[in-house]
This record gives sequence, C-alpha cells and structure tokens, in this order.
Amino acid sequence: MIMESLLQGFSVALQPLNLLLVAGGATLGTLVGMIPGLGPVNAIAVLLPLVFGGGLAPASAIILLAGIYYGSQYGNSIASILVNIPGTPSAVVTALDGHPMARQGRGGEALAVSAVASFVGGTLSIFGLILLAPILSAAAIRFGPAEYFALMVLAFTSVAGLSGARPALGALSTGLGLLLATVGLDPNSAVPRYTLGQLRLLDGMDFVVVTIGLFAIGELLLLAESSSAEGRDPAMRGGISTRGAARKTWAYRWTMARSSAVGFLVGVLPGAGGTIASFLAYGTEQKLGGSEGRFGQGDPRGVAAPEAANNAAANGAMIPLLTLGVPGSATTAVLLGALLALNVSPGPLLMTRTPEVFWGLVASMYVGNAVLLMLNLPLVGVFARVLLLPRWLLATLIAGMSLAAVYALNGSAFDVGLALFFGILGYGLRKIGAPLAPLILGVVLGPLMERSLRRSLALSGGDWSVLWSSPVSVVLWVLTAASVVYWVRPKVLFRSE
Repeated sequence: MIMESLLQGFSVALQPLNLLLVAGGATLGTLVGMIPGLGPVNAIAVLLPLVFGGGLAPASAIILLAGIYYGSQYGNSIASILVNIPGTPSAVVTALDGHPMARQGRGGEALAVSAVASFVGGTLSIFGLILLAPILSAAAIRFGPAEYFALMVLAFTSVAGLSGARPALGALSTGLGLLLATVGLDPNSAVPRYTLGQLRLLDGMDFVVVTIGLFAIGELLLLAESSSAEGRDPAMRGGISTRGAARKTWAYRWTMARSSAVGFLVGVLPGAGGTIASFLAYGTEQKLGGSEGRFGQGDPRGVAAPEAANNAAANGAMIPLLTLGVPGSATTAVLLGALLALNVSPGPLLMTRTPEVFWGLVASMYVGNAVLLMLNLPLVGVFARVLLLPRWLLATLIAGMSLAAVYALNGSAFDVGLALFFGILGYGLRKIGAPLAPLILGVVLGPLMERSLRRSLALSGGDWSVLWSSPVSVVLWVLTAASVVYWVRPKVLFRSE
C-alpha cells in the first residue's frame, strides 16, 4: 500500500513542471539561507501572492514552498562555516566546528561534510515520514507543557561540555542568555520587563540581532585586534583543500545516522524544531567522542551532527503539520496558511482526501535532497574560496552584510546599535574564554521554557510534581540527570585521585 502511494507521489513529483519547481525552490532556499536575517519565512511569504496568482495546482505550490524550506537548511551552514555568521539558531551549532575548520584551511571539507550530512539527514527522515507519520503524530500530541519543559532542560545539559574545564563560564553564558530572554512583555500579565523604557524592546530580543552581534561583530573586533589585518588570515595562506572532501564523509556515517534519528524525533514535536535537535545531536556526539574528540576546534563530526539533525528535524516537522494541522515553527505556520488558502485541509484525512498533495510532497523531498547534493557539492570549492579574499575586504563584506541584515529586519537604527552592543559583549566573552552557544540557546529557548513552566504550574494549581508526573517527562529527567553525571564525573574522579 505504501509503495503504491509512493509511486503515485513520484508520478506527481517527476512531472516536468514539478521537477522545475523542486530545483528552483531548493536553489532559492540555499541562496536565502546564505543571507543572514532573511530566512525561509520571509522568502515564502514574499512568494505566496505569486503562488496563488500563478494558477499552480496545490501539490505544485506546496512542492515549491517546501523546497525553499529544506533548501534553506543547507544554505544556513554556508555563512556559518565561512564567515561565522549563523542566520538561524540551529546554524549556531554548525559554526562551533565549521568555522574553526575553515580557519584551518579545511573550509571545503567542512562544506562537503555539511552537504552530505544534510542529504543523509533529509533522506533518512523521509523514510521516517513515510513509515511513522500516523504513529508519531499521535504520540507528539501527548506532549504537554511539562514534557516540553523537561525537553528544554535536557537541551541545556546536552551542551554543558562546551564550557570545557571552566563550567562557571558556561553557567555565566547560559545565565546571560536566559536573562536576555526575559526582556519584553510578561507572557501572562503583559507587563513590560527590563525594557529600560524602550518601546522597541517590548517584543523582546530579536534572535538575528543578538546572533549577528555576538558572532559577526564580535568576530570583526577580534579581526581588528589581530596584527595581520592587512593580509589574508594566516590559517588560510595554505589554500583551501577540497580534494576528496566528499569521500571523507564516509568516516562520519554513524554520526550522521544517529543525528538524523535524534533530529527527526525532535522535529516531530510541535515547537521543538531544529534548534533543540542540533544541540542535542551535537551534545550526544561530543559525549560519544570522549577524549578522542576535538569538538569546538574543528572536528568534522561537529559539523555532520547538527547538519544531519537540522535537516531531519525540518522533515520531521512536516508530520504534525500534515497529519494534525499543527505547525511547529514560523515557517511551517506559513506553509499551513498556504495549504488552507489552497483549499487543502491538513489532518488525519489528508492522505485519503488529497493523496497527490501528501505523497507528491514526500516524493519531491527525495528529489529535492538529491538536487541539493548535486547542486552544492560541485560548488564547495567556489564557496570556500571566499576565505582567500584579503582580510580587509572580507571584513568589509562581513560588516556590510551584517549591518544591512540587522537594519532590514525592522528598518531600525536602534537594532543596529543593539547589534553593536552585543558585538562588544561577544568580544568580551571570547576574551575571557566563555562559550557563546549556551547564551544563544538561552535566548532562543528561554521564552519557550518559561511559558512551558508557567503553563504546567497553572494547570496543576501550583503543584511542582506535575513536571515529573508522566512517563515521558520521567524519561527526559533521567536523561538530563545522566547528562549532568557524565559531565561532572571526570571532575569528581580527578578530585578523588
């Protein structure tokens, strides 16, 4: 039955028009992902009038929009790896090892690992989408606020290893992120918090402003401090190696497989998305790597894990969208609106009422992932050569692109000033050796974490035991405890010797 439906889907996806839309959507998505601050949401929103006015069939329209969605997942990694400007929260994790690889003259290898891991994560998750959609959609709807709170605590503990030998600095970074997440309107009372009287802070800290400030502006300040600012980066003078880069990814096959599973399962949960998936996958591989891993210093597994997880999560997010009509992110919310506008009702009956939409979309994902791999692998060397530009020119391009992206968000000079502030903060944190990833995770997950906690307590009448009252939450707390023990254990053993 499944094979017959899938063959029907391929008959839709392989129509000449739909093939063109798949290739065009994946290509546009890659370009959109490379531009910090733009994102697939804006690209899809801009294209909606053209889609509706172009007379496209519902299956063709959703194939195009979905191609932009998963194509952008790979595009995000390009800017993260080459110039250390993550455009999305999940791309922050890729930058942790991807950019050090680029600085070591291994930018081509990092981009190749990213491309192949994205393909593997996307492809494996499509199998999960076909086989497990009805089962996982029923399980995901049982996740309440208490389970989400436990999941987010697990995400924080999964990156505890980023603190290295100085966990206090990791705690400082996490605390700063959670503090920044409280800026804005209180989610329950709508009372302004920590806005300093600034109306532009009522909506909270924009992730793009914080990330570009911490990473891009902070990187520029470090660049200006260097005595070799007039030439190329010393780490780049040996050139960019791309020879055999794709073949090397075979060594990371199990990393990609494990991370794809983690990403897919997390992606199924509405509201979880690629951010939690990327951090969890990275933390898992960091633990498995043990003393042999060089995570944070240019370990290819640190690129393969988040990229496979991120793309698997993007496809996993299609399950609650298509089978329950529940969007798990801003992008899938726009896709839901597009489906409804096309008179397609997502839900349990989607596969029977409009099978050409569901199965055509699934088949187009296979085709789209293959297109992305064929498109991006040959261009790895071209992308990597960005790093061979003179440092003064590269710094100018980074500064212009970063500040333009920040200003374009709201047309606000205040956002530009805020990005510069975070640039100085990021520079200071780097100088004292504090990791930036926990801070970003705090900014992204802080609001979700607070809402989940407060909803749980509201539903239970203030009874804190609700946080561990279900089997799912108990399992998540056990995994959290195991993660904490894993990172604390070496320190305890060291003290006992």
